[in-house]
Amino acid sequence: MSTAPSASSPSSPSAPTGLLERIGMPRSLLFGFIGLLLFMIGDGVEAGYLAPFLSSHGVSNAKIALLFTIYGVAVSIASWLSGALSDLWGPRRVMAIGLAIWAVFEVVFLRFGVAPQSYTVMVIAYAVRGLGHPLFAFGFLVWIAAATPPRQLGSAVGWFWFAFAAGLPTLGSLFASIAIPVIGQLATFWASLGLVIAGGLIALLCCRDKSGDRPPAQPDTNPVSVLFSSVSIIWREPKIMMAGVTRAINTSSEYAFLVIMPAFFTKTIGFTLEQWLHLLSIVFLSNIVFNLASGMAADKVGYRRVIGFAGCVGTAISVPLFYYMPLMFKGDFTVAAIFGAFYGATLACYVPLSGLVPQICPKEKAAALSVLGLGAGASVWLGPIIVTLFESTVGIAGVIWIFCGMYLVSGILTRFLTVSDEARAVSKAQAESGEEGAFSLSH
Repeated sequence: MSTAPSASSPSSPSAPTGLLERIGMPRSLLFGFIGLLLFMIGDGVEAGYLAPFLSSHGVSNAKIALLFTIYGVAVSIASWLSGALSDLWGPRRVMAIGLAIWAVFEVVFLRFGVAPQSYTVMVIAYAVRGLGHPLFAFGFLVWIAAATPPRQLGSAVGWFWFAFAAGLPTLGSLFASIAIPVIGQLATFWASLGLVIAGGLIALLCCRDKSGDRPPAQPDTNPVSVLFSSVSIIWREPKIMMAGVTRAINTSSEYAFLVIMPAFFTKTIGFTLEQWLHLLSIVFLSNIVFNLASGMAADKVGYRRVIGFAGCVGTAISVPLFYYMPLMFKGDFTVAAIFGAFYGATLACYVPLSGLVPQICPKEKAAALSVLGLGAGASVWLGPIIVTLFESTVGIAGVIWIFCGMYLVSGILTRFLTVSDEARAVSKAQAESGEEGAFSLSH
């Protein structure tokens, strides 16, 4: 990995003065971050207990993994579309569509799928609902790219992933662990709907930054060409494809663990469901802290250094430790928490990808972020499908080592994610001309 910052930010004509600016959060997007946090808390409520809930109601592990895999495919599609649609309609409208989809199909999922135990309805409704959170969350990420100067972009995306992971599944799981003993598992699902709606409305109604309302594409732009540009950048800019693959590897183990780890920790290690939810909250409490820290560190010491060493190599080490150390110290919650926190921290060190990618392609930031969103969405199904394909033959231990190898591969890919002199010059020109947040999918 590079020993110097691989994506230095252009100097800004004026230094940040307010507290929010000094910590890297655009003031105009404050309510967007608050709304995103609440939305993702609601989305993350089910993360730690949906699998055991369905299992306790007679749904097999294979069917649960299939449900999560189909959901992940839907998330992938919406994650990719979020950038292209934001370019056509503006980020705020895309976020509103995501909120509506999530709310409507959560009702369908609970009322007509979970309640009567109809697996077919659960699969369909959960898959369509999967389009909702990426449109909302990654639409806001495009909004951040449009409104944030390059000198703050690493920190700003750190705040994005801080809010994202604070909700899914950190505070979401914590909320579930508190709510389930009080109101029950099914009512906790319904409570998550209220959190999502509250967060969505705060972001959409209270965030006043005008970048969210202006479609970056020209009014006469052909929608097909915009969508094609968000795909063609993959072969026009191979570095963006590598970044997308790296992002897909990043959280793939997280979504696999949501399938296999509840049973591992409750049946093999001997934890209660509440202990598992508390462990999950600890893992992602560490994750959200390091989401922010890694973004800020990238602005200081270099994007590829943080991603490659702390992220890729770090996670290749933390994944097997998170599995084997609890086995060695069976029943010891403190040991599991320590190595879970280490795992969450290393996952977070991929966060600077969201700041690096727009600097690799400063003329096509939304298209580049679409590919990164596609990678993020792909991780949702990549993890469960690895479980589906390999757990029956190699066991959980084999699955763990597959992920370990994948993280080492992502480290190799990261070495190629350099920023060209031409791209640096474009970013500098944008900053000097006052177009720090300008982005487009089309030339």
